[in-house]
Amino acid sequence: MGLRETAAHHRLGMTPSYDERRRFQRINLQVPLFIRGKDAYGEQFLELAKTLDISGIGAFLTSPRPLALNEIVTLTIPAPSITTSPLVPAGMPPIQARVKRKQDAGEVHLVGVEFLKPIG
Repeated sequence: MGLRETAAHHRLGMTPSYDERRRFQRINLQVPLFIRGKDAYGEQFLELAKTLDISGIGAFLTSPRPLALNEIVTLTIPAPSITTSPLVPAGMPPIQARVKRKQDAGEVHLVGVEFLKPIG
């Protein structure tokens, strides 16, 4: 929402919806990634997962394991080395994230994480 719409909503006493108040826009993007950490049972794991959406400060993703709130996990996006050119980065460094939200969805677990350092 632009400044004009925000000002109009304020004058009319309307409050922006939750999505409109976000600091960073979410992008619906499914990206495979590895998630590493401790699950809800305290066991170390490394599993393949995927994002459902992502922003500069966090992501909503699927996890094959249940995770505990406030647990720190490491997210790594696999990237094949297609070239040895110094102009093309080899890959993205791992991202540290804190589990902020979780929900069971059958055999998969939906997890909202907040990056410890914003990306981008």
